[in-house]
Amino acid sequence: MEPAGWTEDTHSAIEEYHRRGWTDGLPVVPPTGERVAEFLAAGGMAEDETLFHLAERRRSVPAGKVALNAVMAGCLPGYMPVLLAALEAMADPDYNLHSSAASTGGAAPLMVVNGPVRTEIGLNMGGNIFGPGHRANAAIGRAIRLVLINCIGAVPHLLDRSTQGNPGKYSFTFAEYEEASPWEPLSAEKGFEAGRSTVALLATEGPHNIQNHYGRARGILDTAAHTMSSLGSMSAGQSFIVFSPEHAALIAKEFRDKRAVKEYLFDRSGVPEALLRETGKITTPAWGENPGRVPHALDPEDIWIAVAGGEAGGHSAWIPSWSRRRNGVTVMRPVLSAGERRAKKKE
Repeated sequence: MEPAGWTEDTHSAIEEYHRRGWTDGLPVVPPTGERVAEFLAAGGMAEDETLFHLAERRRSVPAGKVALNAVMAGCLPGYMPVLLAALEAMADPDYNLHSSAASTGGAAPLMVVNGPVRTEIGLNMGGNIFGPGHRANAAIGRAIRLVLINCIGAVPHLLDRSTQGNPGKYSFTFAEYEEASPWEPLSAEKGFEAGRSTVALLATEGPHNIQNHYGRARGILDTAAHTMSSLGSMSAGQSFIVFSPEHAALIAKEFRDKRAVKEYLFDRSGVPEALLRETGKITTPAWGENPGRVPHALDPEDIWIAVAGGEAGGHSAWIPSWSRRRNGVTVMRPVLSAGERRAKKKE
């Protein structure tokens, strides 16, 4: 990509970006050198500094191009530390960026944000977390997609071979509603210190609704387990359950910690192996200790739990991985301020 600023006609610039295939199908913000420099300063990186290298595609992603795509996506400079942390998480081999971005399954990078940065940049953690209306959520997720398209070649019909795709490919970013959760936040659960902002990313399908308006703890969890037993999504990979605050409060009256919730869901979800074979879902031996029941997860800890959404309403969501047997797992990274990132480079 060329740096923008090569035309003073904004409309012509937008159309030229469309013509060159540098967009996600929606209009972009034509970046200027000055604006890109603001984003680099906010992230604590130099323009030619490599953020990561993707060996499978022989592509390097320099910070300058990340900043360029962030501007195009409609981000503000303050979003840059979150975007950098997200891309570093995706560059981890455990995430499996190359395969998830090319798969026919149509995976999208789901990102959950924890810590003070949520409120600092205005991330939505309440109602409509998977929908429109909040700039930070929409623009950060969109910036990830533009980096995938413009920097690693994940172009639909070329290196993005999605059969039908996933609406989350436009943007799939939200914050955990820590203040409404009866359990410890995801960041603390995974060992990050208090006050540290983090991102967690997993390549996933879209959200599957878990609707239960009148049940109590076990009724809600049984509904969730039934949703997780979907024949269409059986993959034995990791997944996220995003409980709404209403559901979480009811569940916590009986299940005091996340581990108990995970074990309950793991024990009660799954599909009969005979059905998987009968329908052609599997042709090789199934996974798991019980040969009669095939769970979605290999272990209860493969079920990641977060709390987010509107405070009223009996809806939660299950978001399964795109792949079989952990062919790509959740990766977490701390969000570093510009000063922290510069200091780290000097170490």
